[in-house]
Amino acid sequence: MRAGKLRHRVTLQSPGRTQDPATGEMIAGWTDVATVWASIEALSAREFIAAQAAQSEITARVVMRYRPGVEATMRLKHGADVYNIHGVLPDPDSGREWLTLPVSRGVNDGG
Repeated sequence: MRAGKLRHRVTLQSPGRTQDPATGEMIAGWTDVATVWASIEALSAREFIAAQAAQSEITARVVMRYRPGVEATMRLKHGADVYNIHGVLPDPDSGREWLTLPVSRGVNDGG
């Protein structure tokens, strides 16, 4: 993939717990891990139909440069959109150039 295709600025977030400053209660939330350039591509009609046949929620794929520590428990934010990560697939050649993340759009509560 050419770097010029990485035109979307996305924020990787991991689930975590934070303390409510008013009550002191520990609440589930999300912590920003990194902001990176990525490509967000909607699935083609053929891929979408195949995903539906497999009862998958996947609606798009995000491609970004390799970054260690990216896990399926994380999520991505792009503007107001939230994408749940369903897997982390390294590139087929070296495994250390690109990551492809199958994602679904929707709010994840961090649980």
